[in-house]
Amino acid sequence: MNVRRHHISAAAVAAATALGLGTLSACSTDSAAAGGSGRFDVVASFYPMAFLAERIGGDHVKVTSLTEPGQEPHDLEISAQQRTQLEKSDAALYLKGLQPSVDEAVTQSGIKTKIDAATLTTLEEHGSEVGGHAAEHDEHEHEEAGGKDPHIWLDPVKYAEVAEGVGKAFEKADPDHAADYRKNTADLVAELGTLNTEFKNGLAATRTKVFITTHAAFGYLAERYGLTEEAISGLDPESEPSAARVKELEKMAKADGVTTVFYETLVSDKTAKTIAGDANLRTDVLDPIEGITEKSRGTDYFAVQKANLKALRTALGTT
Repeated sequence: MNVRRHHISAAAVAAATALGLGTLSACSTDSAAAGGSGRFDVVASFYPMAFLAERIGGDHVKVTSLTEPGQEPHDLEISAQQRTQLEKSDAALYLKGLQPSVDEAVTQSGIKTKIDAATLTTLEEHGSEVGGHAAEHDEHEHEEAGGKDPHIWLDPVKYAEVAEGVGKAFEKADPDHAADYRKNTADLVAELGTLNTEFKNGLAATRTKVFITTHAAFGYLAERYGLTEEAISGLDPESEPSAARVKELEKMAKADGVTTVFYETLVSDKTAKTIAGDANLRTDVLDPIEGITEKSRGTDYFAVQKANLKALRTALGTT
């Protein structure tokens, strides 16, 4: 994926890390760990990976996220202190292709257990339009060719596949607690199955199947539930759409009965609100769940996903 990034300084990230931000678990057990915490130390690249590690590991793990709450994950630059943290940890859980700085740091580290979530399910090529075919696009060439889409966690089915792989990796790396990891994984997969059913039933009958988002984070979700995602900026949240793309979206919105332009909490909503204003559309949040902050509509993955479902049902017009 060839994208443009705006980077946060290594010094700033190091300072935040020094304050201990991103640690998700604080329960102690008597299992040995390389990081010296007395638990199985896991460094996770960003929130969706940290959430899996915390839910699967339970009290046996200490999870530290490399991406701080409120930080746009694509922008992350790994600091020297974070590289040291990686070396001292028992496992790294990351999603290759989303954060190049993390990919490079994990590859160069001597950490024994490296878990790449991208290898635990199938990634697809996605561009600015994903899913069915929108009415106004028959005669248009898409300006963004796309690439391998890393946003697998937004599809509960793919996220469950990743969870199963992470659980098996934890069992192998920390066999003393394998039974607990197995049970925790099964519980999480079952909960994701329930969420999948809620989305499937909740989006089965809608007046339109097309929705507009800030960037193409929801392609897997759209494909899973028979929808079409039209992204303003493609896979890169920082890229700027052309005037032709904006005009195309406005025409498509009218033709397909789109009511809402969705924006997200960690990137600018300026373009989304401009398009919505020009086309007389509403705006609302559809959260890619790349991090949980005080602006999130929920305190964890499941709560925010249910808020996303509610927003989609309202925008698409459930019948």
